[in-house]
Amino acid sequence: MFIGHYGPAFAAKAVVKTVPLWVLFVAAQWVDFLWAGFILAGIEKMRLITNFLGLSPLDLYYMPYSHGLPSAVLLSLLIGGVVAAFFPNNRTAIVVAVALAAFSHWLLDLIVHAPDLPLIFNEMKVGFALWGYPYISVPTEIGFMFAGLWLYDRHVPSATRTGTIALWVFGFAMAALQVQNTFFGEHPSTPEAFAQLALVAYVVLAVLAALVDYLRKEKRPSAKR
Repeated sequence: MFIGHYGPAFAAKAVVKTVPLWVLFVAAQWVDFLWAGFILAGIEKMRLITNFLGLSPLDLYYMPYSHGLPSAVLLSLLIGGVVAAFFPNNRTAIVVAVALAAFSHWLLDLIVHAPDLPLIFNEMKVGFALWGYPYISVPTEIGFMFAGLWLYDRHVPSATRTGTIALWVFGFAMAALQVQNTFFGEHPSTPEAFAQLALVAYVVLAVLAALVDYLRKEKRPSAKR
């Protein structure tokens, strides 16, 4: 998945309101941040094959460290603990919410990936291969994202009209990005270029999430001189 991973990030914000949205965006893509870094370092491997699964070119044949089930569990708990360390209140809730947002990445990948998610190191691989049906997988991803966005908007209402508009514009822009990336985008020619592009996309979306979060907060009046 791509955009669908951000649904749990939005939903987690409805539970742990003190955690910035951009942090939850990073948590939701935490294992893919590592995956991209591991691809660039040569630790994990992939091939790009035109229309390998539906319209996806991704043959993710070796990624036991970022997307193996045991490591996904441990990595999710790790980022949950790290985020909670920076917030003194409701640390248990933060650990749970952030860890679940991070682990949701593996669960959502299970739905769309080919059988490339290892249950034990690089063995016993699973995946339901919904990417093979892009006219089903794309609406599914967008639906996950908007469900989380709606929960965020409902439970963390914006203090400004601008913030509400910004959130929904952001959501529709993300949906458009998913459609463009799936049906119209040209994929990079090498695994390294693909990993670099993925990292840029994850960082840009996290920055935009921070901007949306900022616009939704009530502004403090400036001090009178």
